[in-house]
This record gives sequence, structure tokens and C-alpha cells, in this order.
Amino acid sequence: MSELQDARIRGPRAYLTFVFIGLLAGLLSGLFGVGGGTVIVPLLVLMLQFDQRLAAGTSLAAIVPTASVGVISYAVHGSVAWIPAIILAAGAVVGAQIGTRLLPRISQSALRWGFVGFLVVVIISLFLVIPSRDAVFELGWINGAALAVVGVGTGILAGLIGVGGGVIVVPVLMLAFGTSDLEAKGTSLLMMIPTALSGTIGNLRHRNVDLLAALIIGLSACTMTALGAWLATLIDPFVGNMLFAAYLAFIAVQMTIKALRARGR
Repeated sequence: MSELQDARIRGPRAYLTFVFIGLLAGLLSGLFGVGGGTVIVPLLVLMLQFDQRLAAGTSLAAIVPTASVGVISYAVHGSVAWIPAIILAAGAVVGAQIGTRLLPRISQSALRWGFVGFLVVVIISLFLVIPSRDAVFELGWINGAALAVVGVGTGILAGLIGVGGGVIVVPVLMLAFGTSDLEAKGTSLLMMIPTALSGTIGNLRHRNVDLLAALIIGLSACTMTALGAWLATLIDPFVGNMLFAAYLAFIAVQMTIKALRARGR
């Protein structure tokens, strides 16, 4: 990290920004079952001029405590499918390694446009399929194998374009596996913990983590994650779907802008 960049990300303004980012990411993490990286990374880059890789590594480290609090919050309501989450996490860890190796060989622009297309399909589906709060995930050989495939695919995308697992796993669990919206979110958060730990260890080796920023963001996020999870239990499943669709639309717009800028260059 250069001295100039270090000066930009220290001081009262930077610390207050870390807290603000953490509070927002924690609320969204608890409410939607996502890690919050889609909020943390762009805000670190835009507000504090973080390098993209440093922002991604810092975000991944901050997700560990955030997701942990989220899991506890959802587990209190019995909304975590523990074994499916472990299967998803194992697949995601393997997939992330594949994704990082494929990164130099695949067009980022094509990947972004493909992911935007996926998000559009998911957003439309969220208006058509409303999950039941009474639905329970019943694990079998077939859907267990399918979970492993979803985990690997999620990990590959994470390695290729830095998309957090919750954005993919939550809608897939609801729409393809028929789980309740709460169980999908709690399971997604549990899956993220080993995945984020694995990625953070690798990023620390390459010095792509600002530990102080990650600590402040993570601890700030923890104060809001339980509130977000509690709000999720109060919101009607249809309203929850609409809010999640709006969140995915925000991400789709972000990815579209990145793809258009890359095309322009």
C-alpha cells in the first residue's frame, strides 16, 4: 500500500466512513442474507479511493463477523439449514479456486453481461414465486448433489467477478429448492463464513486486506445485522421478495455500468 493511499484511508473522516459502511452493510446482510460486499466494495472505492483488490479483500474479512452474527440471529428462529450450508460452503471454496484460475482466460465483459442476464431472470421470478414461511429444506441425495453444484458455481462466480454468494444462493434456494425466504437467508449467511475465511487467508498472504478497516466495518456491521434479521421476520414474504428484487436490480445496474465502461475502454 502506498503512503498516499494510506493517508487517504486514515483519520477521523475515514473512520466515520468505515462505521457508516459497516452499519449499512450489516442491516442489508441481516435483512437479505447477503454478505454486504456489494455495498462495502463500491463504497470503499468511491468514498475512500481504495484500490479495487484491497477493497474486495477488506470486504471479505469484514463479512466473517457480520455473517456470524447473522447466523445466530436466524438460528434463534430455527431458520438455518446447517448441513445444506456446509455442502454449499464446501462447493464454494472449491469453486473459488477454479474461478481465480480461470480469471485470466475469460472475458470479464462477457461474464458481467451474463451475470446481469441471470439477475434479470431472478428478479422476474421473485415476482412470480412467493416462498412459504412454513417450507422446510429436506435434504436428499439428489438435491444434496445439486447443492454441491450450486456451491461450486457460486464459488466460481465469486472468484471471477467478486460477487458474494448470497446474491446467488438466496434466490436459488427459494426458487429452485423451495425453501422459505428466512431459511434461505440464514443458510446463505452460514455458507459465507468458511468461504470468507478461506478467501481472507489468501488475501492476507497477498496483503490485500486493510485489517483495521475490516475490523471497524465488521464490528459496526454486527450492531445492525440482528436488527436486519429481525426485520426480515416481520416483513411479509411478498414484500421481502420485492425488496430483494430492488436490491438485485441495484447490483445489476452496478454490473451493467462496469461492463459498459470496460467496453468503452
